[in-house]
Amino acid sequence: MYRLVIVDDEPTVRYGLSTYFDWENYGIEVVGEADDGDVALELIERIKPDIVLTDVRMPQMDGIRLSHAIKERFPTMKIVFVSGHDDADYLKSALKVNAVDYIFKPVDRIELAAVVERVVNELKEAEQERTYIVDMQVKLTQSMPLLREKFLMSLIRDGIPHPAKIKDRLDFLGLDLPDQAVYWTIVVKIDDSAQVVATRSERDQQLLSYSILNIVQEIIQKYMQGYAFENRNGEFVGIMRMGEDDNQEEQLFRVAEDIRDSLQRWLKISVTIGVGERISGLSSLPQSYSQAQEAADHRWFLGKNHIISMDHLQQDTESLYRFDSADGERILSVLKAADKEALRIHLNNVFEALSQHRKQGFTYGRNVSLQLILLTSRLLQELNMVGADMENKEKDLWERIFKLESITDLRHIVEAHFLEVCEKIEEKRKGKPKNVIERIQSFIEQRYADNLQISDIAKEVYLSSTYMCLLYKQETGETINDYVTKVRIEKAKELLSDPRIKFYEICDLVGYSDPSYFSKLFKKYVGLTPSAYREQMM
Repeated sequence: MYRLVIVDDEPTVRYGLSTYFDWENYGIEVVGEADDGDVALELIERIKPDIVLTDVRMPQMDGIRLSHAIKERFPTMKIVFVSGHDDADYLKSALKVNAVDYIFKPVDRIELAAVVERVVNELKEAEQERTYIVDMQVKLTQSMPLLREKFLMSLIRDGIPHPAKIKDRLDFLGLDLPDQAVYWTIVVKIDDSAQVVATRSERDQQLLSYSILNIVQEIIQKYMQGYAFENRNGEFVGIMRMGEDDNQEEQLFRVAEDIRDSLQRWLKISVTIGVGERISGLSSLPQSYSQAQEAADHRWFLGKNHIISMDHLQQDTESLYRFDSADGERILSVLKAADKEALRIHLNNVFEALSQHRKQGFTYGRNVSLQLILLTSRLLQELNMVGADMENKEKDLWERIFKLESITDLRHIVEAHFLEVCEKIEEKRKGKPKNVIERIQSFIEQRYADNLQISDIAKEVYLSSTYMCLLYKQETGETINDYVTKVRIEKAKELLSDPRIKFYEICDLVGYSDPSYFSKLFKKYVGLTPSAYREQMM
C-alpha cells in the first residue's frame, strides 16, 4: 500500500478528502493529517509517506514552502496541491517544485480520481525503476569477477586503448594497478593439457581451473601485489606489480617455483611457466605477456615442468634446418637394412637439428615427424607388410603427434615406431619358413568360417599371394586351399555329432554357402555324405 498524508487548515476538507474518496481502491492508505505546513513537515519526516495532498494557503507554513522543504528532504515524494481558483500565482510556484498536479476546490471526485491514478502510475514506474536498478546492481556485483578477467585479458592483448579513462576503469573494477609502475608477467601452461582434460568430466575441468587460479593468486599475493586469471584453456596469466627492491628477479622466480611446486603437490599436475621481461607501465603489458608466452612455448625444445625466461631463448643464427628428400632416402635405406643402431643415429641427427633451429617452432617439428611416419608407411607398402594392426597403430600415432608438447616426447614415439617397423622387417627377412606356415595355419583356423581369400591370408603374414602359396606348398606338400578345406571338414564332423544342429546350418558355420557343393566335398574327403556320417555317429 502507498501511504498518504493530507494537509489542510480546514477540518471539513480534511475529513471529506479522507472519508469520501475510496483510497484503498487505488492501493493507498491515509496515514496522517495536519492542519498546517509546519505540523505536516514534522509528521512527514517521521512517517515518510509516498504522497502528500496539501492545501496551498495555510496560516503558518503554506503549501509552497512545505513542498520546497519536502523536495529538499525527500526528492521522490509525490506532491498534489489543493487550491482555490484565485491561487494562480501560488500554482505557478507549485509547478516550479515539480508538483504532480493540482486540484481546485471544491474537490471533484472524478477529477481527484484521475489525478490519483496518475500519481499511482508514477509511483509504480518509479518502483519498477528502483527494482530494476537494484537488480542490475546485484548482477553487476555478481559479474564483477568476470568483468575484471575480461579487462585483464584486454590489458595483455591490447594494452590501454583509452589512457584518459584507465583510472576510472580501474577504480570501478577495484583493481590496484597504477598506470606507472614496474610489472612482470608470467604465463602458466598445463603440460599435456589435452590428456589432463580428456580424463576429467566438465565439472572436474571447471573445478581444476578454479583450483589452479586460486593457488596462483594466493602465491602471488604471498610475495607481492598482482592478479591471476585464466586467459584460455590450459593457460593462466599472472600480472605482478613489483617494488623498488634490488632482488626483484630473484623474488619473481621464487614465485614461479612456488606456483610450479604447489600445483604439483596439491593438484598432481605438471606446468611450464614462462616469464616475460620487466616493464614500466601498464601500456607495455602486451610486450611482457608475448615474451612470457613465447618462453612457455619453448617447452617444446627445453622440456616440460620448467620455468623459462627470455634468457633461455637465444636463437641459433645459422641457416634454417630443412628436412629434404636426401635425408628421407638415407633413413629409408637404413630402415630397409633393419640396422637399429644406424637408425637411432640418423633420427638423433634430425631431432638435434630441429632442437637447435628453434625459429621454425614445433609446427615444423611435427611436420617432419609426419614425413618420417610416411616413409615407414611407404616401405611397408612396398614389402606388402601393411596389416590391419599396423594401420591402426599408425593412425593412433598420427593422433598422438598432434597432442605432444615437447620435442623429446615426439622423438621418443617416432623412434619407437621406427624400431617396431625395423623388427618386423627383420622378422620377415630372417624368420624361419616354419614360423610363417604356423601363422598361416593359425589364421585359417581362426577365420575358416569366413569367405576366406588367399589375398586375406597373404596380407596377414606380410607376403605376396604368389610367394605365400609357393612357400606353403614347398613346406607342407599341400596347397593352402587344401588346408582350408581340411579344417572346414574337420569342424563339420564335430558339428554333425550334435543332432540339434541342422545340416544347412553346419554348411554355413564352416564357410560354405552351397549345401550341394559342401555335400560333394564332404563325401570326397570322408567317403560318406554328411547325413550318412551323422547316422553312423548315432
